[in-house]
Amino acid sequence: MAQSQDSSIVVSALWMIVISLLLFFLPAINGLIGGAVGGYKAGSAGRGVSAAILPSLIVGAALWGVLAAFDHPILGFFGGLAVGLWAVISSVSLLIGAAIGGVMAPERGR
Repeated sequence: MAQSQDSSIVVSALWMIVISLLLFFLPAINGLIGGAVGGYKAGSAGRGVSAAILPSLIVGAALWGVLAAFDHPILGFFGGLAVGLWAVISSVSLLIGAAIGGVMAPERGR
């Protein structure tokens, strides 16, 4: 019997983002469903929450990079930090869904 592998954290984050965008008309439910699917694909609650936080970190780093390219690295650092924290806080349902999906994932032998 073949054992299935856990998805990578990046792939799980992409699942979360795509499902959340497809369910845009369900404001709080979209993050919960997207997080649950991504957390389930990740295989554990910790990996699911990591996948939920990953897009926020990328957005913050990208904002810092853009402002640093225009000779404002200090402003970019604080702006990126603020936007990254705002994205994490605003996606609370995504984090909750990721934890629930990770807990519901079947135990896989390693």
